[in-house]
Amino acid sequence: MQIYKKFLLDLIRNYIIGSGVAVIVVGGVIISTTLSISDVEMVRIFFIMISSLCVMMFAEFLMFRRHMKPIKMMLEQEKPDIATIREAYLQTHRFPALSVKRILGPHFLGLSIPAIAMASSAIAMGWLSLPAYYIGLAGIGAILIASMHALLEFFSTAQAIRAVLVHIRQVGQRLYGEDVSLDGRVIVSIQRKFQLSAFLIGTMPLFLFSLATQIRLISHSSDLTADYWKWAGIILLLGVGFSSLGARMLTRDIQQPISDLHRAMKEVQAGDLQVRASDLYSDEFSRLVAGFNHMVKGLEAREQMNNQLLQSYYATLAAALDARDAYTAGHSTRVAQYSLMIGRAVALSEAELDLLNKTALLHDIGKIGVRDDVLLKESRLTDEEFEKIKLHPVLGESILKQIEPAEAMAPLLPGVRSHHERYDGKGYPDGLQGQDIPEFGRIIAVADAFDAMTSDRPYRKGMAVEKALAILADGKGTQWDPRFAQAFMDVYKP
Repeated sequence: MQIYKKFLLDLIRNYIIGSGVAVIVVGGVIISTTLSISDVEMVRIFFIMISSLCVMMFAEFLMFRRHMKPIKMMLEQEKPDIATIREAYLQTHRFPALSVKRILGPHFLGLSIPAIAMASSAIAMGWLSLPAYYIGLAGIGAILIASMHALLEFFSTAQAIRAVLVHIRQVGQRLYGEDVSLDGRVIVSIQRKFQLSAFLIGTMPLFLFSLATQIRLISHSSDLTADYWKWAGIILLLGVGFSSLGARMLTRDIQQPISDLHRAMKEVQAGDLQVRASDLYSDEFSRLVAGFNHMVKGLEAREQMNNQLLQSYYATLAAALDARDAYTAGHSTRVAQYSLMIGRAVALSEAELDLLNKTALLHDIGKIGVRDDVLLKESRLTDEEFEKIKLHPVLGESILKQIEPAEAMAPLLPGVRSHHERYDGKGYPDGLQGQDIPEFGRIIAVADAFDAMTSDRPYRKGMAVEKALAILADGKGTQWDPRFAQAFMDVYKP
């Protein structure tokens, strides 16, 4: 597949460039400029290096092929399953870190072990006129060069994988409608990335310079070498300390705005659209913070609009129901107002009050399913007709269950179904008793009864408020929840 071939070519190109810079250029320059040996011995040393490189590349190829396997498997299939896509996506994200492992593993060992073995044999057979401890110095140099190569490989691979990640996500979306992602998982932390990078960048030149100088001084005077390490050791310690401190400060400077934004995003995720990220930064993070705050403002405005539309939706449904009967016009709205009075009196939260208001507005929605000749009858209902009216709580629940999303309607269902239950268990449709009746049902029962008593009907005039309140007082603990009935009587102002 084209994307796989391009990815492979990018990795090979980056590997050749990194190896060329770290191993051939840096290592070759140090060897050629620091060792005082004949041209023949120089050729032998380069032969040892080339031979070791071949061993290294073979060992690294074996591990590279294993690391590439999940990605290659996914990219070469026309219709990979979702598990294969997820594994390939995760493995691609791991690839920069895996490249470091390859360089510090088979790369370093595959180069250093054969080189040390061949150099030791050449010195023993007289092919190289170098002191044996040069091999130890070469080992230290190999560690430094491998670290430099690992740094270059990490960042070049991080760039190379981006096109592959985009392709994998597109395949997951196209085949399965899934937006494949890490879902917040951290493969390599910024702290580790910045600290190690800054440390290597700051200390690598010092160590290489010290090592090269050591080799040059050994061939001239051991006294100079002893004096050299007295001040070189101090310089190295200062360099390492400063690099570590700089890496720590740089990491903290990067992590702080990221942490602030992450904290703000979690609050937005939890539903708080009032949150704003603190604009305390004068670098590019200032633009990122401004963009985040602008986005949250947009979400807040849209949320307010959606809430207004929803409230209008519930009110419209209630008005449509009330419009069927001129004598009950405004009933649902008044029941909602009375219910909110009770809810506030018993200290319900704002979220609970919002749900209570919606439930009360729709409490009689089931009457849409009752025939006009029954619902709009101007005389008293027969027992059979009243039984049909008594079905409206169940019908209301059934209607609301058809509305999507179901989870938005679910909190409203208990109150709609149970607003005609009685506290003594003699109500309908389920004959629930006491605290077994859902809370919203008990609240709406009080509000519904009060409005029914005080509203005009074709066959009777609405009763006086004082009389209705007296009936509520008499029915506390039998027909109505005593707490909610008393709360309404305490707060209602005629």
